[in-house]
Amino acid sequence: MQALCRNLCWCICGLLVLGSLVVFLGFYAGKPVPLSNPVPDPVYLMNYDTSTLPPTESNLEIRLGYEVFMNTSVFLGPEQPDPDRLFSGNRLACANCHLNAGTKPFGAPLIGVVKRFPQYRGREDKIGTIEERVNGCMERSMNGRKMPEEMPEMRALIAYLSWLGRYAPKDGKVLGQGFLPLEIPERAVDLVHGEAVFQTHCTVCHGSDGQGQASPAGGYAYPPLWGDDSFNNGAGMTRVITAAQFIKGNMPFGVTWDRPLLTDEEAYDVAGYINSRLRPDKPNRELDFPDLSKKPVSTPYGPFADPFPPIQHQMGPFQPIMDYYKKEFNIIKSK
Repeated sequence: MQALCRNLCWCICGLLVLGSLVVFLGFYAGKPVPLSNPVPDPVYLMNYDTSTLPPTESNLEIRLGYEVFMNTSVFLGPEQPDPDRLFSGNRLACANCHLNAGTKPFGAPLIGVVKRFPQYRGREDKIGTIEERVNGCMERSMNGRKMPEEMPEMRALIAYLSWLGRYAPKDGKVLGQGFLPLEIPERAVDLVHGEAVFQTHCTVCHGSDGQGQASPAGGYAYPPLWGDDSFNNGAGMTRVITAAQFIKGNMPFGVTWDRPLLTDEEAYDVAGYINSRLRPDKPNRELDFPDLSKKPVSTPYGPFADPFPPIQHQMGPFQPIMDYYKKEFNIIKSK
């Protein structure tokens, strides 16, 4: 019996040592090691800490890109003292939408994004570059204007995004891109319920007035969800379905894709409530989607290639609109 116990102890010790060695060698070789919190793709387990980079010229550009990403308003926005370098119209940061510095699964991650460009985009109805995509965010989510493509901050942002994708496959496609899918309720948004969800789950960070909390370092610790310093009404987040998917997989703050807190209906209604509030106006947004059949059904502004009223595009129900596009254009819509 004692011999059996000794042998069992030696086996357990051996397994522990072997397990530790596997973890050590995995990190040493730069390969992902499974963690307790599941991820949809091993690429999320890689090291994305820019502070560990040696101070070479290219790495310093990557570090600058990270700083611009995290503190956009300090470099390009209202907290930038040089008016010639003012391109962002609000005090939001890239990191307010692209969570964990662009590395969170279903939190609008940017791992591999550079490898997916050039890319056709329906909003412009053309093949665009990654620089054009960044400037699209500047004009919409940041409520600002385009910055020159050769500007140091633009080059640094692209360097940072390229570095994020160094372990992504050649086509840049990884699981967990975009937002968490949800079952869209077959009804219009319930604004009363949406406000109740907001007051219960969102006010701790964003305040009862939805104006967020400023960060001592500049910008926001938690961004405003509407009002003059929020994203404008041409941003993708003004689409109820898009906002609901983002909220389901990430909110309240700290929630992960595999353990959401809100139900699909709660995410849907609170997204509608947030997008029912006033925000800055995006000029010329009626020119978006030259091919109107490619316009997402929850785009809250016209014109449209269908007979449904604007309020239904804003607040649903969306299934009848999706059915129309399937019947008339043979296009399957999901947002």
